[in-house]
Amino acid sequence: MAEEKKEEVKDIPEDEEIKETEEVKEPEKEDVEEDEEVEEIVEDINEESETERLTKEIEKLKNDYARAYADTENLKKRLTAEAEQTRKYRIQSFAKEILPVIDNLERALQTEVHESDQGFKKGVQMTYDQLVNALKNEGVEEIDCLNKKFDPNLEQAIMQEKKEDTESGIVIEVLQKGYKLKDRILRPAMVKVSE
Repeated sequence: MAEEKKEEVKDIPEDEEIKETEEVKEPEKEDVEEDEEVEEIVEDINEESETERLTKEIEKLKNDYARAYADTENLKKRLTAEAEQTRKYRIQSFAKEILPVIDNLERALQTEVHESDQGFKKGVQMTYDQLVNALKNEGVEEIDCLNKKFDPNLEQAIMQEKKEDTESGIVIEVLQKGYKLKDRILRPAMVKVSE
């Protein structure tokens, strides 16, 4: 009987060990499944955060591209406007240099000459006319201000004089002609204005 008891004792612990082992194995499988689920969730979160990061990066690159494109278009417009301004006023410095020549030709034409010098005067007149026409073709025009209201944007008042039958602020004499190139003033007219 003692042997039977020993066998029973041996059998019981073996069964218990098997049960314990089985019980331990089952939680391990559950842990593995839980770990797999957690890993899947983490992977999903990582994929979502990676997608969000890439979406943000794409939006940033689109924004950078739009800014670069806008900057390029603005630069193009500015350069086109500058080129147009350069073309429009290309003769400005030359015209400023030539205005004293025109003044001298006008003075020469105002002098009295003998009949023998009429051919010379006619040559000066032709030179003056050609020069004025060439400048006019480029947009240079004389400022017409005589007997008109004084405009400080176009004229420079050098003197004032009281004149009857003339209201105050009227240009009564042009001392030096003024010229403009299209819409720019090359030289203001120097004038005498009524008081």
